[in-house]
Amino acid sequence: MQTPKPLLPDGARRTAAWCVVVLLVTGVAAVAVWLCITFKTAVTPVLLALLGTALLGPVHRWLTARGMNRSLAAGLTCVLLVAVVGGAGYIVVTALVDTGDQIVRSLKDAGQWIIDHFGIGKNTNVNDLVANGRKLVERFGASAAGGLLSGISLIGSLLATSVLALLLTFFFLRDSDKAVNLAHAVAPRGTGELVEAMGRRAFEAVQGFMRGTTFIALIDATCITIGLLILSVPGAVGLGALVFVGAYIPYLGAFLSGAVAVLVAFADRGPVIALWALGVVLAVQVLEGHVLQPMIQSRTVQMHPATIMIAITAGASVAGLLGMLLAVPACAAAFGILGELRAERAGPSGVQPSGPSGA
Repeated sequence: MQTPKPLLPDGARRTAAWCVVVLLVTGVAAVAVWLCITFKTAVTPVLLALLGTALLGPVHRWLTARGMNRSLAAGLTCVLLVAVVGGAGYIVVTALVDTGDQIVRSLKDAGQWIIDHFGIGKNTNVNDLVANGRKLVERFGASAAGGLLSGISLIGSLLATSVLALLLTFFFLRDSDKAVNLAHAVAPRGTGELVEAMGRRAFEAVQGFMRGTTFIALIDATCITIGLLILSVPGAVGLGALVFVGAYIPYLGAFLSGAVAVLVAFADRGPVIALWALGVVLAVQVLEGHVLQPMIQSRTVQMHPATIMIAITAGASVAGLLGMLLAVPACAAAFGILGELRAERAGPSGVQPSGPSGA
């Protein structure tokens, strides 16, 4: 009996199959994002706790390796987390408050110089722009802030989120040894090993990103602060603190904080010092890109800059500043999972199976 001829050629059927897969994956991702937005009050502390666990996990393991009880070690690690985050926040806020007026004044002077020398409007003045900006903030900020009650509610929500994230960090650290059993319990039959490997790979990627980014941010901020102090740029400590905070948003944060430092140097010390400040910022960025990142983050998932920028943009559109901060760790975890799936597909020999199943 003659085999009926397929309605579509083989290439068209393969394309249709891949389109169905892409649509299914996109649908699942969209539902996951929608659920995260809907339950953001519960999801945000979990994500922050995972980042804290990834950052301070080695400290907990070091304490337990020396015979300390897991609960006590987790408690001491959380105390250390509060001390580090609180101390860093206090230093950053204090530096920005102390030097904020100088930075704003220098930025206004730089903006006025640009307006005067490039002829952007004959009657344009920076003070007018600032006044108009304040009017816009007052006009639209009233509805956004919602008065004193909304401000108190926002502070209470932030405190509740922080406390819940801290408690979750404690439980994640204390019960991390039970994660393997949980992975095997929830995984379908025969896939426990793969689920465990994917979880380990994702957590290692996030852990490497957090530790590497924190260390690199500290080095960048220290080097730029020293350079600005040598150049006698006003607000050098505050600008260094801004560099440290901005380092957690790859590329975009470094660009914005570096641009602010150069503008402040230009407004207060002139174009020559501004060029020197630009040289300091560029030298630090070259050191980061060619020495620090390959050396410190060589064991983590390496992502293309375009992928990072797309992830940051997507995170900002979904959850604003918090989404920008969480987008890159989430993307690193996703790449870690994909890498583990690729390794599992390749098999022990490292060669993907041939034939239709491996096409």
